[in-house]
Amino acid sequence: MTPFGERLRALRAGRGSTLKEMAAALQVSSAYLSALEHGHRGRPTDGLIHQICGYFGLIWDDAEALHHLAEISHPRVTIDTAGLSPTATRLAHRLAKNIAVLDEDTLAALLSQVENSRQKTE
Repeated sequence: MTPFGERLRALRAGRGSTLKEMAAALQVSSAYLSALEHGHRGRPTDGLIHQICGYFGLIWDDAEALHHLAEISHPRVTIDTAGLSPTATRLAHRLAKNIAVLDEDTLAALLSQVENSRQKTE
Protein backbone atom coordinates (compact mmCIF):
# COMPACT_ATOMS: atom_id res chain seq x y z
CA MET A 1 0.00 0.00 0.00
CA THR A 2 1.27 3.47 -0.83
CA PRO A 3 0.96 6.54 1.42
CA PHE A 4 -1.68 7.90 -0.98
CA GLY A 5 -3.59 4.60 -0.91
CA GLU A 6 -3.47 4.47 2.87
CA ARG A 7 -4.86 8.02 3.12
CA LEU A 8 -7.52 7.37 0.49
CA ARG A 9 -8.71 4.29 2.37
CA ALA A 10 -8.78 6.20 5.67
CA LEU A 11 -10.80 9.03 4.11
CA ARG A 12 -13.22 6.56 2.57
CA ALA A 13 -13.60 4.63 5.83
CA GLY A 14 -14.12 7.86 7.76
CA ARG A 15 -16.94 8.80 5.45
CA GLY A 16 -18.39 5.29 5.49
CA SER A 17 -18.21 5.00 1.69
CA THR A 18 -17.70 1.76 -0.18
CA LEU A 19 -15.33 1.47 -3.12
CA LYS A 20 -18.35 1.05 -5.36
CA GLU A 21 -20.03 4.24 -4.10
CA MET A 22 -16.90 6.32 -4.41
CA ALA A 23 -16.08 4.92 -7.84
CA ALA A 24 -19.53 5.78 -9.12
CA ALA A 25 -19.26 9.33 -7.79
CA LEU A 26 -15.83 9.79 -9.42
CA GLN A 27 -16.81 7.96 -12.62
CA VAL A 28 -14.00 5.41 -12.37
CA SER A 29 -14.12 1.68 -11.74
CA SER A 30 -14.06 0.26 -8.24
CA ALA A 31 -11.23 -2.01 -9.44
CA TYR A 32 -9.16 1.08 -10.28
CA LEU A 33 -9.79 2.65 -6.86
CA SER A 34 -8.89 -0.62 -5.18
CA ALA A 35 -5.66 -0.76 -7.18
CA LEU A 36 -4.85 2.82 -6.11
CA GLU A 37 -5.48 1.96 -2.47
CA HIS A 38 -3.31 -1.16 -2.62
CA GLY A 39 -0.46 0.46 -4.55
CA HIS A 40 -0.96 -1.56 -7.72
CA ARG A 41 -1.44 1.55 -9.86
CA GLY A 42 0.82 4.53 -10.33
CA ARG A 43 0.15 8.11 -9.39
CA PRO A 44 -3.40 9.28 -10.17
CA THR A 45 -3.88 12.25 -12.47
CA ASP A 46 -4.17 15.74 -11.03
CA GLY A 47 -7.76 15.77 -12.28
CA LEU A 48 -8.66 12.66 -10.30
CA ILE A 49 -6.93 13.99 -7.19
CA HIS A 50 -8.99 17.18 -7.57
CA GLN A 51 -12.16 15.08 -7.87
CA ILE A 52 -11.21 13.11 -4.76
CA CYS A 53 -10.64 16.34 -2.85
CA GLY A 54 -14.09 17.51 -3.94
CA TYR A 55 -15.68 14.19 -2.99
CA PHE A 56 -14.31 14.44 0.55
CA GLY A 57 -14.59 18.24 0.81
CA LEU A 58 -10.83 18.66 1.24
CA ILE A 59 -9.52 22.20 0.93
CA TRP A 60 -6.28 24.09 1.51
CA ASP A 61 -3.79 22.13 3.60
CA ASP A 62 -5.69 18.84 3.44
CA ALA A 63 -5.93 19.00 -0.35
CA GLU A 64 -2.28 19.96 -0.64
CA ALA A 65 -1.31 17.07 1.64
CA LEU A 66 -3.25 14.61 -0.55
CA HIS A 67 -1.49 15.96 -3.67
CA HIS A 68 1.86 15.53 -1.92
CA LEU A 69 1.03 11.93 -0.95
CA ALA A 70 0.16 11.19 -4.57
CA GLU A 71 3.51 12.60 -5.70
CA ILE A 72 5.45 10.28 -3.39
CA SER A 73 3.31 7.21 -3.95
CA HIS A 74 4.40 5.68 -7.24
CA PRO A 75 4.82 1.98 -6.41
CA ARG A 76 7.87 1.57 -8.69
CA VAL A 77 10.66 3.90 -7.66
CA THR A 78 13.78 4.58 -9.71
CA ILE A 79 16.90 5.97 -8.06
CA ASP A 80 19.39 7.70 -10.34
CA THR A 81 22.83 7.51 -8.73
CA ALA A 82 24.72 8.82 -11.77
CA GLY A 83 27.29 11.29 -10.55
CA LEU A 84 26.98 10.19 -6.92
CA SER A 85 29.55 8.34 -4.88
CA PRO A 86 30.04 4.57 -5.06
CA THR A 87 28.65 4.42 -1.52
CA ALA A 88 25.40 6.05 -2.66
CA THR A 89 25.09 3.57 -5.53
CA ARG A 90 25.79 0.65 -3.20
CA LEU A 91 23.16 1.89 -0.74
CA ALA A 92 20.56 2.26 -3.50
CA HIS A 93 21.18 -1.29 -4.70
CA ARG A 94 21.13 -2.78 -1.21
CA LEU A 95 17.93 -0.98 -0.36
CA ALA A 96 16.26 -2.08 -3.59
CA LYS A 97 17.26 -5.68 -2.97
CA ASN A 98 16.38 -5.83 0.74
CA ILE A 99 13.50 -3.42 1.35
CA ALA A 100 10.91 -6.21 1.29
CA VAL A 101 12.50 -7.96 4.27
CA LEU A 102 13.00 -4.91 6.49
CA ASP A 103 10.61 -4.63 9.44
CA GLU A 104 8.55 -1.50 10.07
CA ASP A 105 10.81 -0.27 12.89
CA THR A 106 13.88 -0.44 10.67
CA LEU A 107 12.05 1.27 7.80
CA ALA A 108 10.83 4.02 10.12
CA ALA A 109 14.36 4.55 11.49
CA LEU A 110 15.86 4.76 7.99
CA LEU A 111 13.15 7.14 6.83
CA SER A 112 13.65 9.34 9.87
CA GLN A 113 17.40 9.46 9.30
CA VAL A 114 16.99 10.41 5.63
CA GLU A 115 14.39 13.07 6.43
CA ASN A 116 16.55 14.54 9.21
CA SER A 117 19.57 14.67 6.87
CA ARG A 118 17.52 16.43 4.22
CA GLN A 119 16.27 19.05 6.68
CA LYS A 120 19.85 19.82 7.71
CA THR A 121 20.82 20.57 4.09
CA GLU A 122 17.83 22.81 3.37
